[in-house]
Amino acid sequence: MGSEVSTGGGRTARGRIERRQAILDGAFAVFARRGYAQTCVKEIAQEAGVAKPTVYSHLNDKESLYREAVEVAADRIGARSLAVVEQLREVAADSDPCAPLTDVARDLLRVFSTPDARAVRQLACAEAAQFPELAASVRARTTLRVRSALADRLARIALAGRLRPCDPEVAAEHFLSLLTGPLEYRPDAAPDTVAAQAADVFLRAYGT
Repeated sequence: MGSEVSTGGGRTARGRIERRQAILDGAFAVFARRGYAQTCVKEIAQEAGVAKPTVYSHLNDKESLYREAVEVAADRIGARSLAVVEQLREVAADSDPCAPLTDVARDLLRVFSTPDARAVRQLACAEAAQFPELAASVRARTTLRVRSALADRLARIALAGRLRPCDPEVAAEHFLSLLTGPLEYRPDAAPDTVAAQAADVFLRAYGT
């Protein structure tokens, strides 16, 4: 009897978590399409496939929806980026880091260039006056997390003698700048080309 009650409670909790996620996903999609001011909670409910009161049972107001929807999407982008950086774990002490750095650069560019990633950046900045802490929160969940993970990988590669001794945080910042700069100035550039150029310039500065 006890296990049946527990199972039912687990289904209820899981269903609530899934509804909340559907609401946040729906909110992010609508905010990305229409912006904060033009979006209404009714439209978010329709996008999520729930009733309007259900939205309010999970998040109190439109402001909470906006903030949390953007932060959850930022966490998703950050997690994808961290998974890419983890590819550098496989760099052996006796191998040339050029190919794996190029692969990571290309895959990071693909993450950074997705519609979701672009929308996160735009939404974090678009309402800076009303949500002054949101841009910093998104930066912490994406850029700073990725830089920290990349610095750890680069430090290990440097210890193996495949990069010159350096401040790994600065090296990671330089590597990421070589990727994000072209996104700003050459948004239509081919990821493979930008990645190869970024790895080449980085290794000219930090290679042994």
